[in-house]
Amino acid sequence: MTLETTSPVTSLAVVLVSGGLDSMVAAARAREDGHGLLALSVDYNQRHRLELASARRIANALGAVRHVVLPLDLSAFGGSALTADIAVPKGGVQPGIPITYVPARNTIFLSLALGWAEAAGARDLYIGVNALDYSGYPDCRPEFIAAFEGLAELATKAGVEGAPFRIHAPLQNMTKADIAREASRLGLDAGMSWSCYDPAPGGLHCGECDSCRLRKKGFVEAGLPDPTRYAV
Repeated sequence: MTLETTSPVTSLAVVLVSGGLDSMVAAARAREDGHGLLALSVDYNQRHRLELASARRIANALGAVRHVVLPLDLSAFGGSALTADIAVPKGGVQPGIPITYVPARNTIFLSLALGWAEAAGARDLYIGVNALDYSGYPDCRPEFIAAFEGLAELATKAGVEGAPFRIHAPLQNMTKADIAREASRLGLDAGMSWSCYDPAPGGLHCGECDSCRLRKKGFVEAGLPDPTRYAV
């Protein structure tokens, strides 16, 4: 399935597509803004392959001009329950930065997206971070996005020559309920996306990790049916 483009394509944008609901909505917003999509997913040797399968479905459905799945084994560093043999917490969202934080992940991913954008002549990058209903990750904050945009201007030939990059975080100030509603408005099949950190047997979302809890909460508060298949 490829969804119809809502605006004429006027430029290219590099979009980070993890396979999750947030990145799917961010990519659809980029398309709505009139960009052709260069979809970038990173195979960082995360705990499971299901989110990468979702990323491929999403890129195809949104009619991406090109989809690159880039291998970059962050498990060599470890330091996270998503890249090392550390149990994923299931007791509910807690204050502070959780063990599912992958050290500097969004900095690394945006750097890769920036490199592709400069090579492709794109000036817009989209990322699905959000700072309201989130799990305490420091690299989802507005200050980080603003700082990276400044860094992109300083660190690239394009930026130095007066063609700066724009880092778009269209979900930055949305709740998970807002994001669920936005997916509905954009005509997206939220069931294509994958959010769970620790899948249950049979390809089910576990229903208990922070990401599952936030996803469930979003659909409930939005008053929308949740197409996700949970084990619990």
